[in-house]
Amino acid sequence: PKPTIEEIKQWAQSFDKLMKNPAGRNKFREFLRTEYSEENMLFWLACEDLKKEINKSAIEEKARVIYEDYISILSPKE
Repeated sequence: PKPTIEEIKQWAQSFDKLMKNPAGRNKFREFLRTEYSEENMLFWLACEDLKKEINKSAIEEKARVIYEDYISILSPKE
């Protein structure tokens, strides 16, 4: 669904509102792709997902994946 004018105005006021709105997140991702920065959003989303996790083994696994995918000097997205 196409975002309303009101939704778009809210995106300008808050990054959190932009990222919580599927249409806003998609538009922002499209923009990042044009700037060759999409991995920055993917990193942020992975960290947000990690913050919500309560299972200890899942936390450890997600943290490992984040490190390997975004932080390690061997990472393709580093």
